[in-house]
Amino acid sequence: MSTMPAYAPAPDLAPDLDSPLDVAGALLTLLGDTATEPRPDTQLEALTLAVAADLPVILWGEPGIGKTAALTRLAEELDLPLTTVIASVHEPSDFSGLPVVGDDPAEQGVPMAPPDWAVRLVRTGRGLLFLDELSTAPPSVQAALLRLVLERRIGALQLPPGVRIVAAANPRSSAADGWELSPPLANRFVHLQWAHDGEVVVRGLGGTWPRATLPRLDPGKLPEAVEFARRAVCGFLSVRPELVHRLPNSETRRGGPWPSPRSWEMTLRLIAFATAAGSSRDVLAQLVRGTVGDGPGLEVMASLDRMDLPDPETLLADPGSAELPQRGDLRQAALDGVVAAVRGRPDEARWDAAWAVLVRALETGAPDLVVVPATTLASLRQEDWTVPAAIEKLAGVVSLSRRADDAAARAAQAALSAQGSR
Repeated sequence: MSTMPAYAPAPDLAPDLDSPLDVAGALLTLLGDTATEPRPDTQLEALTLAVAADLPVILWGEPGIGKTAALTRLAEELDLPLTTVIASVHEPSDFSGLPVVGDDPAEQGVPMAPPDWAVRLVRTGRGLLFLDELSTAPPSVQAALLRLVLERRIGALQLPPGVRIVAAANPRSSAADGWELSPPLANRFVHLQWAHDGEVVVRGLGGTWPRATLPRLDPGKLPEAVEFARRAVCGFLSVRPELVHRLPNSETRRGGPWPSPRSWEMTLRLIAFATAAGSSRDVLAQLVRGTVGDGPGLEVMASLDRMDLPDPETLLADPGSAELPQRGDLRQAALDGVVAAVRGRPDEARWDAAWAVLVRALETGAPDLVVVPATTLASLRQEDWTVPAAIEKLAGVVSLSRRADDAAARAAQAALSAQGSR
C-alpha cells in the first residue's frame, strides 16, 4: 500500500483582490509556499560537504532535473545570498575585468574593473556564486573563468572567504550548443552527478522538500580526521604513483574529474571533512569519484576499506574476542590477512591461533567465507604440528563446500557432454 504525502490546507484567498492579476499573484504565492524537512539524501549531503570544505562544485545532470532549484534551496537553508551568473551569455572580459583607462595610464596603469555582481559579493562579504549553464560557455569564456574558480579573483577584485562557488552544467549531448569543459577548468571542480529521486519530487510537489544543512563537524575529531586523510591519500599514492597525474585520452573524459596534484589535494580535504562529519561511505564515494574520477576513486575507496581492517597480529593475539568486519568482502580480506601473517612467520602457536580466528568467524558470520582461508591454512601445517580441536568445527563447512563444488563440476561436465552429443 502506497502512502500519499500529506497536503497542508491552503488559506482562504482574500475576497477583495482588485484584479485578475492580483488573484493570479495570490495563487502563485500559495504555490510557492513550501516547507522543508530533514531527509537523508546522499547527493545533497555530498554537495553541502563540498560547500563546507570551500571547494568549487559542478552539478552535472539533464535539463529540468532540478539542479537550479537545489542550489536555490541550498542558499536559502544556509542563509547565503544567491548570485546567479549565466556563463554562456557573458564575454571573457566580464570575468577577467573590463579595462578602465585613467588620467595617466603610463603612470597609473590600466586597472581591470570587475562586474557589478562581483562588487556586491565583496560588499556583502558572503554568498553563493552560482555559475549556471557552464557547458554552453565557449572556450574563451571558460579560459576567463579559470582565475575566478581557482584564485577567486575577478579583475582586480578578490572574492572574500565567505563566498562559495557552485556551477551547473548539462552533458554536451543535451546542452544547447554545448562544449566540453576544458581540462584546466574541469580539474578545478568537484564533479557531482545530479539525479532526481521520484519520491523526493512527489513529496516536494506536495509542498515539502528535503532540507540542506551544513555538516556538523566534531571538534574532537579534527586532528584525527586530518591525520587519517593524509595517511589515506599519501599511502595510496605511494603504492600507485602513476595516478599522481593522469590526463585522460578522450576529450569527453578530460572535461570531467581526473587525477592531478590539485585534485588529490581536494580529495584529501574532502576525506578530512567527511571523517570529521561522520559522513557515510556512499557520500564520501561520490565526492572522491567526483574529484579524481571513477577508476582512481574506486581504488581509493577500496584502499580506505583496507585501512579499517583489523591488524592480523591483534587477531592472532586474542582470537576469542576477535572483532571482524561485518561486510563480507572486508571480512574475507581480514581472514586472508590472518592466513598471510601465519605464512609470513609460521609456528605452531600462531597456526593454532589462526584456526581459532576462523572458528570465531564461523560463529559470527557467513560460513562460506572461511572455506578458502581454512583450505589455505591447512596447507601450511608442518609434520610435527598437532592438529587442533578447532579444525573439527570447520570440517563440516569445508566438506560441504567441496561437495557443492564437485556437484557443480559434474553438472557442468554433463552439460558439455550433452551439447557434444547433439
